[in-house]
Amino acid sequence: MGDVGRLSVGIIGASGYGGIQLVRLLMEHPGVEIVYLGGNSSAGKKFSDLYPHLVNLVELTIEPIDLEAIASRCQIVFLSLPNGLAYTIAPTLLSKGCKVIDLSADYRFKDLETYQNWYGGERQDQEVAATAIYGLPELYRDRIAQAQLIGCPGCYVTTSLLALAPLLRQGLIEPDTAIIDAKSGTSGGGRAAKTNLLLAEADNSVTPYGVTHHRHTPEIEQTCHDLAGREVMVQFTPHLMPMVRGLLATVYATLRDPGLVREDLITIYTAFYRASPFVKVLPAGTYPQTKWACGTNLCYIGVEVDLRTNRVIVMSVTDNLIKGQAGQAIQCLNLMMGWEETLGLPRLSFYP
Repeated sequence: MGDVGRLSVGIIGASGYGGIQLVRLLMEHPGVEIVYLGGNSSAGKKFSDLYPHLVNLVELTIEPIDLEAIASRCQIVFLSLPNGLAYTIAPTLLSKGCKVIDLSADYRFKDLETYQNWYGGERQDQEVAATAIYGLPELYRDRIAQAQLIGCPGCYVTTSLLALAPLLRQGLIEPDTAIIDAKSGTSGGGRAAKTNLLLAEADNSVTPYGVTHHRHTPEIEQTCHDLAGREVMVQFTPHLMPMVRGLLATVYATLRDPGLVREDLITIYTAFYRASPFVKVLPAGTYPQTKWACGTNLCYIGVEVDLRTNRVIVMSVTDNLIKGQAGQAIQCLNLMMGWEETLGLPRLSFYP
């Protein structure tokens, strides 16, 4: 384990919800110093003007995105940008010696054609993209530790894959029977003004969206393929919930062995995540609530078996802004630097 030093860190795209979470967590991280906050639309403004509750706490001003200046000042750069921008920035930063952690979808896909089919854009960074490591520490911890470029998965994918991974890796389910029913708070939609996220629209209502064609589906299937060793199709349906933070993914799948019972699955999950400090497998009969994970980098997992239908039901919850976004990126940072994986990351929730 390496010694903790003061690492110079920059955030490009600091003004959104992902950016503010990164700032909050990194300000309390003993190994880093934030030396740069960048964004074009808000350049020249004090960060505390955008987030007044940080006055006298964060004195940094948002600067224009100047890659030469960023590379000269930062050892690690977090990209908290809309999809389609990171791949125009990361190659230059990497060539100048920076490590890059991207929170968008730009470096999550092994096949750039799949990325272009779902996100659009013209990619000219094939060689750089081929070096990217998928930033889900519970599955790819060793690879992340050696990486220069990380493509961090988002909240839906993280929460769903942590529920599915033991089942697929151990060959416990019929792979193409997996159904993911997921529900997220409105902060997952970002800070930009959108009609469907207005209080009058979202409150007292649950709304499915992206049914049959949500672009997280191919990303989930890519990792499922890696886990199962074969092509896997999943049914994924996200829903918008009238709450700010939190995500619940309930996963259903048909078991291959009708003799498996709940206690068997809990034993398997506990063993699978025995070296994963942020995954908490719950006791039999205890089902997770989003509130438990609020403000933490934890994922709580409950497991149930329906003997009547021969289906396993896995319930997985995270804070979509922490384990589903900024916290996971910092977890990757810790691994890249050889630090304790839990360094600077919260494990006690805001509960209640």
